[in-house]
Amino acid sequence: MSDVKELIDQLSKVANPKYLYNQKDFEPGKSQLLYSGPFWDEDEIKMGLEAFLTGSWATTGEYVFRFQNVFAKHFGVKYAHMVNSGSSANLILVTALKKHLDWKDGDEIIVSPVGFPTTIAPIVQNNLKPVFADIELNTLNFDLDQVAAKINDRTVAIFVSPVLGNPPDMYKLVDMVVKENHRRMKKCTDNGDSGFTEMRLIGDNCDSLGSKWDGRYLTDYYYAWTTSFYPAHHITTIEGGMVCSNNDDLNNLVRSFSWWGRDCRCVGKANLLPCGTCGNRFSDWLGDGQVIDHKYVFTNMGYNLKPIDMQGAIGLAQMRKIDTIERLRRENYKLIANIFSNHFSKRILRVVGPLELGDPCWFGVPFYCQNNDFRAQLVNYLEKHKIQTRSYFAGNLLKHPGYKHLDDANNYPNSNKALSNVFFLGCPPHYGKAQMDYIEETLRNFLEAEPCLVL
Repeated sequence: MSDVKELIDQLSKVANPKYLYNQKDFEPGKSQLLYSGPFWDEDEIKMGLEAFLTGSWATTGEYVFRFQNVFAKHFGVKYAHMVNSGSSANLILVTALKKHLDWKDGDEIIVSPVGFPTTIAPIVQNNLKPVFADIELNTLNFDLDQVAAKINDRTVAIFVSPVLGNPPDMYKLVDMVVKENHRRMKKCTDNGDSGFTEMRLIGDNCDSLGSKWDGRYLTDYYYAWTTSFYPAHHITTIEGGMVCSNNDDLNNLVRSFSWWGRDCRCVGKANLLPCGTCGNRFSDWLGDGQVIDHKYVFTNMGYNLKPIDMQGAIGLAQMRKIDTIERLRRENYKLIANIFSNHFSKRILRVVGPLELGDPCWFGVPFYCQNNDFRAQLVNYLEKHKIQTRSYFAGNLLKHPGYKHLDDANNYPNSNKALSNVFFLGCPPHYGKAQMDYIEETLRNFLEAEPCLVL
């Protein structure tokens, strides 16, 4: 074992895989200025190798279990359940909520048509109906007046996906939910009905881990939420995601659906107990007089969306850096926003910023350009000079072949502008003075080459 530990120490010190985003050797104009990537050092390499070479489990095991606990404690949530991606986390969240809250086929969830498809796809895949609210151009989040107008008796949830970490008005959203549930309760009482379906606020936090509203994490306002550990996101385990809640029953369903649909709840070392966590591993679980192993009792039609234990180990190393990551992302957003604001009039380019009570942990710095030709010209110049940009993801998803049957994209004119008028730069923790100086120099050169754009 000592030889293995020595090997891990040596490898972690010399390892420098190409996928590690290391900007220490950044050469202006020669190095690609990536918009994001893993914020790693030898700690992540060491923890990953330790789990792989000395761990008791190759698949989900003790490291994943520890990562879940550390993550849950940091964000003040009772349960955090890790899966193999943020997209899987959204699928499992909606699937589990449907059973947990007894949602019916055709019940409606309000979402933005702009962003990433895996916020919308799980709704359709669960025979629920996505109802769209157009965005407003100030924050690029969905228009809350339109959200309120779309609520009806079949609405079971509002699915919030903050733009690049920038939250909508969370107090308005919470107030909508409270008022609607009060209305339903009164209607139920007046009609002498036995019960009603509460509307819930749920969150896709894949781009907004660490973002706050009025001093509290956005996640405090959700009934349940997800996040992603994709390499571009705030923390990464290469791939991975998390489903979080404070409800015992919901968490059990989340675990079951992501673990083949099985009923057994044993994790980590509990898997090795002869009688399991419940003490009744071999019992008449099916009620037919036959003794059966609880590990092979299936109460749901599920999936296998488990992460490997090495990902949990990397997650533990990332959690040691999370405060630094959050601080640097906020600082770098401000630096980049100031650079662009100093070079461009708001009449041609506007940096998208937060509402008064919003405190985003930014995934990127979004820009709204008044003119599509100018946006294309600037983006092409930045890319040509090795400064990576990104569109506002898919723009209006209702324009895409896989989603156009859900609604008419023309009903959402502001959402259509998301692709034509918006782009963003990264603001990852790797950027330092050299990267900021190069961004500013590149903008100066662009405006010198295009003097008509100096406004």
